[in-house]
Amino acid sequence: MAIFINSESKVIVQGMTGSEGTKHTRRMLASGTKVVGGVTPGKGGQSVEIDGQQLPVFNTVAEAITATGANVSVVFVPPKFAKAAVIDAIDAKMPLVVVITEGIPVHDSAYFYAYSLQKGTTQIIGPNCPGLISPEQSNVGIIPADITKRGPIGLVSKSGTLTYQMMYELRDIGFSTAVGIGGDPVIGTTHIDCLKAFQDDPETTAIVMIGEIGGDAEERAAAFIAEYVTKPVVGYVAGFTAPEGKTMGHAGAIVSGSSGTAQAKKDALEAAGVKVGQTPSETARLMRAILGR
Repeated sequence: MAIFINSESKVIVQGMTGSEGTKHTRRMLASGTKVVGGVTPGKGGQSVEIDGQQLPVFNTVAEAITATGANVSVVFVPPKFAKAAVIDAIDAKMPLVVVITEGIPVHDSAYFYAYSLQKGTTQIIGPNCPGLISPEQSNVGIIPADITKRGPIGLVSKSGTLTYQMMYELRDIGFSTAVGIGGDPVIGTTHIDCLKAFQDDPETTAIVMIGEIGGDAEERAAAFIAEYVTKPVVGYVAGFTAPEGKTMGHAGAIVSGSSGTAQAKKDALEAAGVKVGQTPSETARLMRAILGR
């Protein structure tokens, strides 16, 4: 078991003919992902050869779904065109759309996220995220596939690089699924969405949640954990040393007074029974202690 993607997931790559799309399609294929084609408007009917495999290119997501049965799309489209790409996927009723693109205007993200809610058939992960991986089953995005293995831990993280670090720190135990949800002010899938899915996944026995300063997503996640999650959760919040009133890193990481600080988030999580580490390595040690590893 895993959440959102598994060995049966059929993936199309929006922007596969671009340099980033081609590069990461090659990586996804190498890790065993079932990539079945790509979408680039105006290039329908062409194909791209990647490591000896011919992948068809379609003009629209709807055409790709009809031809391949794809049920996941990953978006490697430049920021200027990302909104149109995601809307194309939503109109085609693509079940899961993973938006890797960084630098999408917040107005565009807000528009296509609202549009996805209106249509009610598409789950969005991202934007500005590393994607997600169910090790040894499917890898959708840019997460390195060789730094961990399949196992019982579920991971949800705002930060891409901290996703990789936590996967590596706990590589001997392994993960059911690791999801990088992105750090922009407007994202599709939230900590809470992932926590619920991990709670409901019978093969996930413990959860790591990585947050960062800014906003109140972690506080809301803490309230959800207290009410719904019975599996053990450990957490880490990036930004304990960040100065107040500064924009730090991700566009969503803005701290004002005590609101959105790492300490406030740590306090909320600990009140919900979550063990919170001061560093990623300490967080990994807390998980080892819970699992007896």
